[in-house]
Amino acid sequence: MSERTDRIEKRAMPVIESRLRHNILAMPEEIRKCSGILIFGRRIKSLVFTTDIAIVRNCDADAVFAVYPFTPQQIISDAIIKASYIPVFCGIGGAITKGPRTVSLAKDVESQGAMGVVINAAVSNKDLSLVAEAVDLPIIATIPRGDIDIAARIEHGATILNVAAGTRTPEIVEKIRKDFHQIPIIASGGPTTESILRTIEAGANAITYTPPTTQELFKSIMEGYREK
Repeated sequence: MSERTDRIEKRAMPVIESRLRHNILAMPEEIRKCSGILIFGRRIKSLVFTTDIAIVRNCDADAVFAVYPFTPQQIISDAIIKASYIPVFCGIGGAITKGPRTVSLAKDVESQGAMGVVINAAVSNKDLSLVAEAVDLPIIATIPRGDIDIAARIEHGATILNVAAGTRTPEIVEKIRKDFHQIPIIASGGPTTESILRTIEAGANAITYTPPTTQELFKSIMEGYREK
């Protein structure tokens, strides 16, 4: 590394805040150590795993991972995408919601402005192929355990893998990375600095982060008020 390049890299990053917008929910600094995934010219390293519009509007994540445990609805994805100033990846089902409805949801969120679609682990390879044919978006296939046929997922249209396997996530990321060197991997980083770094070291390119709930954030604020 040249002396000039070294000087440039050491420059402090300017921080812009306002009188009101200074209490932003920050993603863990460790996430910045991953490579990121370049999608439509934007580098995505951190994805906030939430559908809470207040958090979406007040965090420093690179993107939103809008997946929730109910049947996906167009009105929900539309509200999140319209409220967000960062890219949104929308869940479109794959288990109870499947077949033509999954394809329809994929088309809908594409027209609403989503950056990508997320399909859950129960989706069939046939439905995965149908979604891949229907939209011009990255398709993120969720991998919750180690026995998923990764090659089949990629063959049928998955462009990014989302490893969400709890405490086994780093282990499964490492296993996938050994066999599939180029496939982009998003992974859940877990609750600690150590678990995030372990997941990145295993080969994850981007990290999903589950933020505190608004109730938890309110609790800390109220405790501060009470102390004052």
